[in-house]
Amino acid sequence: MKTINLSEFYPIMDIQGNVIFANNGNLVQCYSVGYPEIYSLSEKDFEEIHGSWFQAFKALPVGTIVHKQDVYRKAGFSAENLPNESFLQQATYHYFKGREYLDHSSFLFFVLPLKKTFNTTKYVNPFRKVDKGIHRQMDHYAREFVNAVNDAVSFINNSRKITLAPMCEESILESTNNYFNGYNHGFDTDIQMNKKCLEIGDHDFDVMAINSELCFGDMLQSSRPNDRFTSDDFVFHQGFIDGLGLNLHENHIVNQIIYLDDKYKWRKYLEKSIEELNKSSNFGTQNKVVLKKIEDILAKINDDESSRIVRGHLNIVFWGEGTQELGRIATKIKTEFKELDIVPYYPKGEERKHYFLNSYCCFTSNFSNGDLYVADLKHALCLYINNSVYISDNKGVVFNDRQYNIPILKDVWDEARKRIKARNFAIFAPTGEGKSFLANNILRQYFESGVRLVVIDLGGSYDKFAKLYPNDHIVLRYEQGKNLGINPFYISDKADLTPERLEDLTIFILELLATGNETSKAQEVAVKKVLLSYYSKCTTGHSLASLYQYVDDHKDSLVTDLQIREMHFSVYDFLHILSEYVENGIYSFLFNTNTDQTYKLEDKRLIVFELDEVKDNKEILSVMLKLIKSAIQRTIWRNKAEKGIILFDEFAKQLKFKNVLESVEFYYQAIRKQNGAIGIILQSINQLPNNSTSASILENTQVIYSLRNEKGYDELVNRLHLSSHDLNQLKSIRNQLKGERKYTEMFIKIGKDSNIFRLEVPPEVHAAYLTDGEENETIMALYRKYGDMETAITQFVAQQTNPSNKSNI
Repeated sequence: MKTINLSEFYPIMDIQGNVIFANNGNLVQCYSVGYPEIYSLSEKDFEEIHGSWFQAFKALPVGTIVHKQDVYRKAGFSAENLPNESFLQQATYHYFKGREYLDHSSFLFFVLPLKKTFNTTKYVNPFRKVDKGIHRQMDHYAREFVNAVNDAVSFINNSRKITLAPMCEESILESTNNYFNGYNHGFDTDIQMNKKCLEIGDHDFDVMAINSELCFGDMLQSSRPNDRFTSDDFVFHQGFIDGLGLNLHENHIVNQIIYLDDKYKWRKYLEKSIEELNKSSNFGTQNKVVLKKIEDILAKINDDESSRIVRGHLNIVFWGEGTQELGRIATKIKTEFKELDIVPYYPKGEERKHYFLNSYCCFTSNFSNGDLYVADLKHALCLYINNSVYISDNKGVVFNDRQYNIPILKDVWDEARKRIKARNFAIFAPTGEGKSFLANNILRQYFESGVRLVVIDLGGSYDKFAKLYPNDHIVLRYEQGKNLGINPFYISDKADLTPERLEDLTIFILELLATGNETSKAQEVAVKKVLLSYYSKCTTGHSLASLYQYVDDHKDSLVTDLQIREMHFSVYDFLHILSEYVENGIYSFLFNTNTDQTYKLEDKRLIVFELDEVKDNKEILSVMLKLIKSAIQRTIWRNKAEKGIILFDEFAKQLKFKNVLESVEFYYQAIRKQNGAIGIILQSINQLPNNSTSASILENTQVIYSLRNEKGYDELVNRLHLSSHDLNQLKSIRNQLKGERKYTEMFIKIGKDSNIFRLEVPPEVHAAYLTDGEENETIMALYRKYGDMETAITQFVAQQTNPSNKSNI
């Protein structure tokens, strides 16, 4: 058994910025790689990324070695980024903390070797020191190499799909120590080499590789179908070797090493090889196979001027505890290679040590010709992994990734406007698929982050959620014959009658008059004159009835006195139409108040208007929405620095009435001036009329949520202009509603970025979001008993966990 003590043979002589000066004379530029999320890329995206790598690398100097290293390590979810203050936040934090997932770190190293010639020596001591290597820091050729690498990095970063960031000295040293310390934590150890594996602390290491052209089958491509999600009517793509990345679910490293050689030198070498193989092709079928492959390579070189011949090496370094676990992992890797029609090489003994040590970035120049395959650069790049774990934002709404169900923060507010310009959102889901559950999840987290919420609800879906915050919420319900206590005309003094307030009242009156035609500027000015006259003459008791009486009292002279024309303000129409809302009119109760109760809303951050009783009455619903709009504008968003959201739940029921759609469109237009957003919930996008008003609403909706829809997604794709990959993502949605980990999947599109996310929640959160059924009734009964929703949910969860805890309700 042999031992390597890294502290005695440290491979790094010096680090300047992100450049390593290795003890063997090599110079290495180091970058960390940022990828798109797994499942987010289409077939076209994979092709574009492949093309970007090729364009970036083909111009690098002869002799450059490009080493991409993807490290996958099992880890426990730390939950440190999750909020942990409220009852539901704490439940979520403890539920997911420690959950196992596969962490992914990726590095890209550009190596300028001390010697650029073909390496024919089979075994080289990688830890030998070459003192003359330090001259690289002032060497002219080294500066040219650094400049060429910087150009390649800039090209990749401009592609906007892959990002390369220079590694700092600390990251370089951490990566080095982790590698040679076998990813053991809490102690330093040595590398022990025995016949069956490499032993590094508590971990046993092994290697599998592609080291010859003979390993490959007939096809290499940038992507291939993902059998897990592909169905008869659509193809869901993944990277060609993605099965060896996150999908392997084991501790491992994928090393992809490319030696950029001189194409013309290789042309002569291949021509000579073909000549020799032609002479010996009759001495065995293997010679014929090799001859055919070399002839194909040479033909491609001659036909394609952009081709770049490379030597390459790919290996999988994997580790576990004990040789039995290594054998299990090796079987999984061989199975994946078999699916790719690739026959891997399984090194043993000295060869295994050689592969492990030289897969460190400073030592990649030590691979010999016998360890490398020969291919075109385009073919070698098909073996690149081009996606990674889900990307969690610094803040946002908690969803779950599709790989391990660990929490992911998604910034769907996007205050910096990096992805979206309008943060309005829409939720599409058929009945029973969980749209109210999803809406509760989104709104609750917004609320707990300080956003003020206004929910216009026709179904009572937010009652339990609201009751968790007894001092911060108010629920206003419509009851037959009663008003909401909102008087839009009330002012405490003349200072309240600002130009903005006057504009709002003007629009309010014109909407009540509902002429059916778009109002003109002249009509708006006429109404403003009437209002100003009213407030100057009537100093107290302001209301719609008072305004009506004022106009009636001055009907003979009002138009003349205010110098307006009858065509711009019809006194007769005003008195005739608004008579329904005053005195003995059938809707007079809606405005039957001289005082104004909207001050009750000012200190409430969660305001729910429940209009279930009025959902089928066109007139009352329309007026109620106008009153609500008036209250919102006068109180909730008076402070433009405060974030706010208006949600229209069961929106389709409200859309039965034409003037409702126009009213909502007004919200969309007005919200631009505020620090706010609007959300709508629909069973299907077909419930939104296909007209210019709806088009305006959809155009200003840049965050889309869609749950599973068995009837298909064609209309959603057509009206939202979704891509073909968006449609494939939608079709790939799968829910898991049985077993220990229940979840639903949803499509989320934020601006141009889309992916499938999951929603798995702890029992406490699930109980808080329930909107109907026997379980919901049980929770409400517990709430009536204890008078506290948090206690009710805690008791309910305890009963579900241990039924013997049930008590009489």
